[in-house]
Amino acid sequence: MKLTHLDEDGKAIMVDITKKNPTERVAIASGAVKMKPETLEMIRTGEVKKGDVLAVARVAGIMAAKKTADLIPLCHPLPITSAKIEFVFLEQDALKIIAETKTTYSTGVEMEALTAVSVAALTIYDMCKSVDRGMVISEIRLEKKAGGNSGVFNLEESEI
Repeated sequence: MKLTHLDEDGKAIMVDITKKNPTERVAIASGAVKMKPETLEMIRTGEVKKGDVLAVARVAGIMAAKKTADLIPLCHPLPITSAKIEFVFLEQDALKIIAETKTTYSTGVEMEALTAVSVAALTIYDMCKSVDRGMVISEIRLEKKAGGNSGVFNLEESEI
């Protein structure tokens, strides 16, 4: 298998997407932040002293999706048409983060969705670290992607 971000001499390159047709593309990524039950309850009830953790993490995730090409060296800058961040309270000690990104362009938005989840998780950690430095960010992964030449990927249907 040939790696797309290396030339024939093994040097890093940005993939040439000049001849690829723009299509509607969507990616959904997720991740989790595990924490003390007391910390999760503080987030749920709005008692974190730094402010509304989920509101700030949502905005941070959206901003990160828009800045992905500035953070990941070989990513193309994309005209993102939608970025959404949702949170799901899992069990008594975990928060799931779900990011959905969309574009109509010549390359996919998987990295934007993954970056959105990562930065939202880091923001949660930053806002809650004064009460829980033992939080664990984990399971950041692509859940689904659609559009483009490679078609649909769905984690539930893949062989992991």
